[in-house]
Amino acid sequence: MRRRPPRPEAGGMNETPVKQQNTGAYYGQAVASFATALAAVGLGIYNMDADGWVRAFLGIAVLYLTTSAFTLAKVIRDRQEVTQIVSRVDQARMEKIMAEYDPFSPKQAPERPAA
Repeated sequence: MRRRPPRPEAGGMNETPVKQQNTGAYYGQAVASFATALAAVGLGIYNMDADGWVRAFLGIAVLYLTTSAFTLAKVIRDRQEVTQIVSRVDQARMEKIMAEYDPFSPKQAPERPAA
């Protein structure tokens, strides 16, 4: 079930940027490529002319490398999302300041301290 993105509020203060989504074909190609690469390495390790402990070591190394790659991808994505959120907050603050600023209002002279 897909979640709907939040609706932008009236007044243009909260303009939600268009979220880019991958196509189904791109997702399918990425999954198929990953599965093919993992299967090829696994088959190569299984058919390797080496002792069992060497094949087991290489198998564990491939699993470790795979989980590390997933973790790295998640960390990079999370950092990018945090950067986007901070940018959106800064943008909202700037829009609020600009909406409240009236260049035609009379400027008040700064108060002088009593002598």
